[in-house]
Amino acid sequence: MNELAITVIGRDRPGIVADVAELLARLGANLTDSTMTRLRGHFAMTLICVGPSAADVEAALAPLSADGQLLATVRAVTPDGETAPAGEPYVLAVHGADRMGIVAAVTRVLADAGGNVTDLSTRLAGSLYVVVAEVELPPGVADGLAERLAATASELGVGVNLRPADPDVL
Repeated sequence: MNELAITVIGRDRPGIVADVAELLARLGANLTDSTMTRLRGHFAMTLICVGPSAADVEAALAPLSADGQLLATVRAVTPDGETAPAGEPYVLAVHGADRMGIVAAVTRVLADAGGNVTDLSTRLAGSLYVVVAEVELPPGVADGLAERLAATASELGVGVNLRPADPDVL
């Protein structure tokens, strides 16, 4: 079986998810992981599926991008298989006035502590900037990391919260 990473981006419109999912289902592709969002009127979807060849999926998706409104890419990837989480699950929330470098600074602190960002979203609502990230942290680093994040947040003029993730929610 082929494992494929597929991205679809472009101007949002109703029906994109249905169009992509139907095409893939007709090809016999099983969607294993996916994420989709709308970013300031632009649609963005990334998914992993198992089944047909990359060439077959590219050909099937071509009509969706024929008018230039969407861009679809397909790439064969090496299956990783099931892996146990590399660390303890936490949720990081940052909020404050919008300014350059918030994501860069906060994720650098996480990376320097050995943390891995597994999901991240940002939103700008007026002048309020919000970051929410799911992260995996090495055992025993959360307390020290929370202090370093608080110092970085203070420098940026934003608030930060790091809390254990509820495993039933994730």
